[in-house]
Formats: sequence, structure tokens, C-alpha cells
Amino acid sequence: MTVVETALRLIPQPYRAVAIRHRELLKFAMVGGTTWVIDTAIFLVLKSTILEPKPVTAKVISVLVATLASYGLNRGWSFRTRGGRERHHEAVLYVLVSGVSVAVYAAPLWLSRYAFDLRVPAVSLITEHWADFISGQIIGVLVGMAFRWWAFRRFVFPHQDVRRQVVVPAAEG
Repeated sequence: MTVVETALRLIPQPYRAVAIRHRELLKFAMVGGTTWVIDTAIFLVLKSTILEPKPVTAKVISVLVATLASYGLNRGWSFRTRGGRERHHEAVLYVLVSGVSVAVYAAPLWLSRYAFDLRVPAVSLITEHWADFISGQIIGVLVGMAFRWWAFRRFVFPHQDVRRQVVVPAAEG
């Protein structure tokens, strides 16, 4: 029994049926949470050290590293029953969608810093840090994940049930 099957058995009805129906989205969200931690840790370390004057560059690097982890986790777990393309074609589309995603993720931070001028000396250092975190790690991630969910299902993994599918047995009682 997999971790997901075990977790699904613990959810009471009628929520279990909803969770099973949206299992792919829940897995995608869990991968997103994992890669958010990766992205956030790298972003904060880079922004606080060697890329302190270049937060957008730090964000782009952190998103790229998180994207590599995301591909492996999404292909092997979140979208493991989806596909319909040859592996190399799928990988190229994943890279293209992820490339566009970097811009989508970084856009709120760019707007915060350069359009709204939420940076020192126009604002305090603490305001700059909070604006960077909220725009880059909250807004950027939410907008970027919504875009990636849509684009992965539409372009990268377009067909359902073309790869092995795991059946979740009904809970007893």
C-alpha cells in the first residue's frame, strides 16, 4: 500500500471521494509545496549573500533548481498516469512550459521592485524584504503554479490513463 493510499484511507467520507477524484491535483500541490521549500531556501540564501543586489536573478536561479526537482516528482508521481507523447517530446515541452513559468513566477517580484519601487531607499529594508517575500514567494508561486497546472495538463501530459494506474481500494467499514 502506498503512502497516498494510506492517507486516503484516513480521510472520512464524503471528503475521501473528493480527494480521490482530485488526487492528481493534490499530488501536484504536494510537489508544489516541496519545490516551494526548495525555491524559498535557495532564493533567501542567494538574496542574502552573493546575489543581494540582484533579487530577480536569485529568484530565476531558485525557480530553475526547483523546476528540475519538479519535473522528476511530477512525471513520476503527480502525472504518472498521464502522457501521450514520446519522452523526449514531453521533456522539451516541460522545459518550454517551465521557461515561461520562470517569467510568470518572477513577474510579481519584478513589479514589486521596479514598477512599485518597493526597494531601499524608497522604502525601509524590512519593507523591501517583506515585499520581496510576498511578491516572489507567495503571489509569484500561486500564479506560477496555476499556470503550470494548466499548461502541464494541456500541453505536456495531455492524455489521461495512458500509463500504469494505481487503484485505491475502498476503506472498510
